[in-house]
Amino acid sequence: MKPTVLVFATSPWISSAKLAMSLANSGWTVTALCASPHPLRAVRAVARTHTYHFLRPIRSISNAITRSRPDLIIPADDLAVFNLHNLYTRACHDGKDGENICTLIERSLGAPASFSISYKRADLMTVAAAEGIRVPETSVVSTTEALHDRISEWGLPVFLKADNTSGGSGVKIISKVESANPTFCALQAPPGLIRAIKRILINGETALLWPALLRERYILNAQVYVEGREVTSTIACWQGKVIGSLQFEVIHRQFPLGPATVFRAVENSEITAVGEKLAGRLQLSGLHGFDFILSNQNGAAFLLEMNPRATQVGHLTLGPGRDLPAALYAAFTGQSIQPSPPLTENDTIAIFPHEWIRCPESAHLRSAYHDVPWHEPGLVLAGIRERRRHNFWLSRQKWMELFSLPRSTRL
Repeated sequence: MKPTVLVFATSPWISSAKLAMSLANSGWTVTALCASPHPLRAVRAVARTHTYHFLRPIRSISNAITRSRPDLIIPADDLAVFNLHNLYTRACHDGKDGENICTLIERSLGAPASFSISYKRADLMTVAAAEGIRVPETSVVSTTEALHDRISEWGLPVFLKADNTSGGSGVKIISKVESANPTFCALQAPPGLIRAIKRILINGETALLWPALLRERYILNAQVYVEGREVTSTIACWQGKVIGSLQFEVIHRQFPLGPATVFRAVENSEITAVGEKLAGRLQLSGLHGFDFILSNQNGAAFLLEMNPRATQVGHLTLGPGRDLPAALYAAFTGQSIQPSPPLTENDTIAIFPHEWIRCPESAHLRSAYHDVPWHEPGLVLAGIRERRRHNFWLSRQKWMELFSLPRSTRL
C-alpha cells in the first residue's frame, strides 16, 4: 500500500494545496486537515479531508490522525507546527496511548529538543553561530532602553523582529532613532481583537485569535542589518540528513518584508552547507525553510531565520536533488529517489496567484514560469477568488492612507 501523508494547514494558503498535488504525484496517498472552506478541499489529488476547528485544535489533530493513520504529517504554516508541538507535549504524558503519536510527530518534524528553537530567533542564531554558521548579531530586547543600546552599538538601520510571527507581519526596519520607541511598542503589543476577528472572517486565518484574547506580548529581537540580496532555501530532511533542497533568490515581494511572489533558482554552496549543518545539529525531519542575505560587500551568506514547516516553494519539482516530495517518499519507503520531470527549464518562477495579485501587468507573468495549476480547475478558481477578495477589501496600508492614520496604529 502507498504510504499516507497528512497535510495540516490552519491558514488558507494555496501553497498547501499545490504541495498536496506534488506529494500525490510522487507516490503518497494524501489526506488533509484544514478548515472549511479551504483550497485543499478543491484538489482532486487529496483522498480525504478532515475539518480543523480552531477552538479545538488538539482534538481536531487527534481525530484526523485516528481516522487517516498517516505515516507522515507535513505542517503548512506556523500555527500548525505550534499545534503539533502542543499535541506532542500532551501525548508524552499519556503513557503508552501517546507513544504512537509521539513517534509520528518525531518522524515528521525531527528531534523534540529542537522544537523550541524554531520559535526563538535569538536561540537559533546562537545555535547556528556555535556550528560556525555566519549570522548577523541578534539580541533579545525586552525594553526600549535595551533597543537603544543595540542601536548605539550597531548603528542604523536595525531589524526588529517578533518571535512567533510569519509572512513579514512581525518584522520592521528601524532607520531613524525617533521611530525606535513607536516601532517597539507596536510590535510588542498583542494584536487587537478586531484585527484578529477580521483575519478570521476575511482572510480565514486564526493565528492571531489566542494572542489577542490572552493579551500576550511578543518577544522582540534586534538584529544587525545586512545589505544584500535575499535568498530562501527549502530542504527535505530525514533523521538529520538533507535529502533534497531548493534555493531561490527573491525577486519580488507582495509588500516590503512580506511573502515573495517571484523567485529565481540559484545554487550556493555556503547555503547548502548551512542546511546540512543545521539539519544535523537539530536532527530535523520533514520540510524546513531558511532565509538568508547574500552580502553586497563580499557575497557571504548570512542566516536570518528558520521556518519549521513547508514553505510556498516546497511543491516545485525541478529535477534530481530538487524534488522534495519524491525525496521524502524515497526516504520513508527505502526506495531510490524517482524525481518527477522538471516543471520548467526557466530559472525564474512567478507564484500563482500572488504575483498576479501584486501586479496584474507584471512582466514576470509572461517571461517567467507562472505556476498556475491548470489541471486543477478548483484550485485556479480559489486563486481567482483570493484576488477578488484582495481587491474588494482594502489593505491595512490603504485604510491608513485613506483616513491619514499613523503607521504605528494597530487595527
